[in-house]
Amino acid sequence: MRSAASSLQFRKVYCHGAVLWYNKCQKAQEAVALERLLVLEDDQSLIDGLRYALQKNGFEVTVVRTVREAEDALAAFRNRYDLLLLDVALPDGTGFEVCERVRRDGSRIPIIFLTAADEETSVIRGLDGGGDDYITKPFRIGELCSRIRARLRHGERTREGIGGGLCAGNLRIDLPGSRAYLGGRLLELTAAEYRLLCLLVQNAGCVLTRTAILDALWDGGGNFVDDNTLSVYIRRLREKVEENPSEPEHLLTVRGFGYQWKV
Repeated sequence: MRSAASSLQFRKVYCHGAVLWYNKCQKAQEAVALERLLVLEDDQSLIDGLRYALQKNGFEVTVVRTVREAEDALAAFRNRYDLLLLDVALPDGTGFEVCERVRRDGSRIPIIFLTAADEETSVIRGLDGGGDDYITKPFRIGELCSRIRARLRHGERTREGIGGGLCAGNLRIDLPGSRAYLGGRLLELTAAEYRLLCLLVQNAGCVLTRTAILDALWDGGGNFVDDNTLSVYIRRLREKVEENPSEPEHLLTVRGFGYQWKV
């Protein structure tokens, strides 16, 4: 039978061990904090399965069903979300409108569109409005999660950033500020166009194949974006950085190989 002194000592050791165990668990929880997604989708038959699948894949999910609800959620919790999944056709507007407002506010949060349309016009509208990627319904949840993780990894690297900037002729890229200037004028670039411009300027003088560009921009998931989408990016970027986009002097096409930034 334990003495009173030994029982007291046992309780002290036990309590101290419990505190250490609790602190360790807390730190572990903080280390694996879930990445938070805001999903804008009005199709109830899709919402439940999508929410369940994303949560099973380790994401914290908030679902809103209208443009108004999305704007309210973003206004109330401006820095809460790590990525936006936006449906295009909604009862009170479109996901394009939400994306454009987010970009006007200066946010670089990754945005993926969930769309039932694979037409070029829809792709261009989404990407030009600041979207980073799109996936056509019906989609495989594994592919969607892979795209989400790729976008999140790119977002993390953008936040970490590196000091200084890039210069090529009268083009200056402010890396910490995620902005580009041509002759001192701020270029209105989408997130994807900005990343593409950085990639090309960082490799100025080198020929980058289409596959290499897709792998770099989409973190090895070049198969997620077809050649047509890359062509859209290239064309739109030329319209913004070239004096005569039909006869480019800097963003050159190297027939049979890919693209090159020439200073």
